[in-house]
Amino acid sequence: MSGEVGSTSPVLGTRFATTAQTHLRILKQYQRIAMVGLSANPYRPSNFAARYMRAAGYQIFPVNPRETQILGLRCYQSLAEVPPPLEIVDIFREPAAVPDIVEEAIAAGAKVIWMQLGVIHEAAAARALEAGLEVVMDRCVKIEHARFSGGLSTLGLNAGVLTARKPRVD
Repeated sequence: MSGEVGSTSPVLGTRFATTAQTHLRILKQYQRIAMVGLSANPYRPSNFAARYMRAAGYQIFPVNPRETQILGLRCYQSLAEVPPPLEIVDIFREPAAVPDIVEEAIAAGAKVIWMQLGVIHEAAAARALEAGLEVVMDRCVKIEHARFSGGLSTLGLNAGVLTARKPRVD
């Protein structure tokens, strides 16, 4: 892999393909992530990603009109309610919902639209680019962060528990 989206991603070969260097720069430059569609269910990927990114030092702003609180954080009904500055808008919703979310993000002054694995909407991505936002599509913010920080393993996390070395006994 050359640092672009995975070899099976439909985004590969389109003008929306982004590089690992772009992902790293975005993750270093911005620390505030509004997670649209964040689930309160601890077994959902969005919840795991939010917990991971929060532990990594990012400010997480849950956006889900069906919840009042997620991970002990106030849950916002829309991007317009998230306190500025709005930096990364991480989308955990079906592709059909993306155009409206992009419009909300543009209106709220977001810097980056980040569509999670399987979330692909080229027209919405084009609209975001035209409005001056950066776009990452069909990538997981948690996986990208983990691959740059050494926290990625077979299970997608580094628990630091398993080792081939015998413990020293003094």
